Amino acid sequence: MENQTLHEFILLGLTNNPRQQRILFTLFLLLYIACLLGNGAILAVVLAEPQLHTPMYFFLGNLSCLDICYSTVTVPRMLSDFLRGHNTISFIGCLTQLHFFHFLGSSEALLLGVMAVDRYVAICNPLRYTIIMSKWACLALAMATWTAGFFHALMHTVVTSQLWFCGPNCVQHFFCDIKPLLKLACSSTSLNITLLNIVTGSIALSSFFLTLLSYLYIISFLFFKVQSWQSRWKAFSTCASHLTVVAAFYIPVLSNYVLASANGSSERDMATSVLYSAVTPVLNPLIYTLRNQEVKSALKKILKQKLLFGRP
Repeated sequence: MENQTLHEFILLGLTNNPRQQRILFTLFLLLYIACLLGNGAILAVVLAEPQLHTPMYFFLGNLSCLDICYSTVTVPRMLSDFLRGHNTISFIGCLTQLHFFHFLGSSEALLLGVMAVDRYVAICNPLRYTIIMSKWACLALAMATWTAGFFHALMHTVVTSQLWFCGPNCVQHFFCDIKPLLKLACSSTSLNITLLNIVTGSIALSSFFLTLLSYLYIISFLFFKVQSWQSRWKAFSTCASHLTVVAAFYIPVLSNYVLASANGSSERDMATSVLYSAVTPVLNPLIYTLRNQEVKSALKKILKQKLLFGRP
């Protein structure tokens, strides 16, 4: 950081049009509130309802926690910038936002892979499920995803902090991400691009292929080992929610960070970033509650207790 000459950056955001900013402010405020309420409700239900104290819902609670934090890293700052004329952020603040964005994002990518393995064990090895996915195994897997995400983000934060920023300080994005910052660097960014392609790409692709492989095993098991269509349908419906979340998260992430370059399209990067940082965290609780009878039943039970009896 000794070569650093810039002490702050200007986030150009999604648009400079005041009318569009007002519309986007309302839209993203509603999305953020929906994210907090939806994921908060799932967290509360998973913690409060004993019948949901299973590995599947333990990981779902972790996913909801990650979604709340992930959206909070970017959306409140973006909402604030819509209301202000001069959208500046300090160099330290920029690195902090970059760190937490990649920490939570990579943790979520890894967690989705773990959730796929959990579904594989539950469907293909039901008799050994409670042994394989024990309480301590679940805790270890969750801690491993959060820890790996933290050190992955720390790597990017450290190498980005070593760059020399001497020229324009206008970041063509609505938050501090790696790729738009690399465009402003005056020193070589080859190490940053290499790490982005190899390490970040490997995390996203390995988790994606682990998920894909798990579901290939699940599908082959259901078709060749399970005779009842009713049992097959029940297993498919259990997995459908997770597959929908996986598609909504991985498609924009893979398009943004696999084979990345510092000269990519800023507009496309911002559009895909909006999807996985603001939209997907809202969709996750909707997908799981609309398709999951156990979660819906637990929500109705808790709401009924609160409204009719006034007790938790």
